[in-house]
Amino acid sequence: MIRYHLKELIAEKEFAERRRITIGEIAKETGINRMTLSKIINHAGHSTVTDNLDKLCYYFDCEIDQLVTHIKETEDAPLPSDSR
Repeated sequence: MIRYHLKELIAEKEFAERRRITIGEIAKETGINRMTLSKIINHAGHSTVTDNLDKLCYYFDCEIDQLVTHIKETEDAPLPSDSR
């Protein structure tokens, strides 16, 4: 499963710039649909295209490993299922 660190990056940018960052602002600046951003933030393991990851790395001025982490599934700790 892929874990996104978008909430953390938003919080860091808000702190650094001393202002609130909204999903709408990120959507406008990156061209990524607000719904897609919301799913990345709120749904563990949401699938998105690499172009979106590239845009987010550019927006947050970060490397890909600061945006995403790969979590290996084990028999002892199964991944949470998407509740759709």
